[in-house]
Amino acid sequence: MSDSLWGYQPSSGHTAGADLIGYSVEATDGSIGKVDKHSDEVGSAYLLVDTGVWIFGKDVLLPAGTVKRIDAADRKIYVDLTKEQVRDSPEFDRHRQADDPGYHEQLSAHYLPFRIM
Repeated sequence: MSDSLWGYQPSSGHTAGADLIGYSVEATDGSIGKVDKHSDEVGSAYLLVDTGVWIFGKDVLLPAGTVKRIDAADRKIYVDLTKEQVRDSPEFDRHRQADDPGYHEQLSAHYLPFRIM
């Protein structure tokens, strides 16, 4: 079940290989930052979001399954999370690999309860 969290939803409009760096990321209640890095790897797809001053420069890793919609024309990604849910997420440690299985388990435990199937 948590594996589906690490892949883009078919309805998101994601195109494999698309460069999402610099896209704005929008929570259900407003902007949370910009994409700093991303991965399309099957079973391990994610967005690394730089929240800037919004949360004092905290970086967060969002599993691709949280992406509701990608608007390539406006360069915006809409996630099915609130600002609070993102703010309360485990902080991304740049010394850890983004594809670290232990870190994925920690994130899955945080985000799965919010995921609407």
